[in-house]
Amino acid sequence: MIDRLKRALVDSFVGAIALGYLLASAIIHSSNIFAAPVGRWIARKQYQAMLPGATLPQRLSAQEALPELIRFCLLIGAWYLLLRWLYFRAVGKDTSSRTRNDVDQGSAASMN
Repeated sequence: MIDRLKRALVDSFVGAIALGYLLASAIIHSSNIFAAPVGRWIARKQYQAMLPGATLPQRLSAQEALPELIRFCLLIGAWYLLLRWLYFRAVGKDTSSRTRNDVDQGSAASMN
């Protein structure tokens, strides 16, 4: 049943579309690793300008990038697992049990 699902995902290109979507999401989250702390820092600066008495941290915090980093790692992990499952074969397993000699002999026999 799993083989039929795998074959359907590969043959209908749904697997390739899912891989592209996962990779695009991972790229967006990788850019947000750097953009999220900067955006929050800018928001704090604007908020502090509106309320002069508010005391907010003035520096960039690495903790603000942590959620995006976790999302990025999970998406890349899911992308890699799906890519490996759909498009890579296990080492040592050949889908056709025929060897190169069998193929050569078969093509020679068909020519006669």
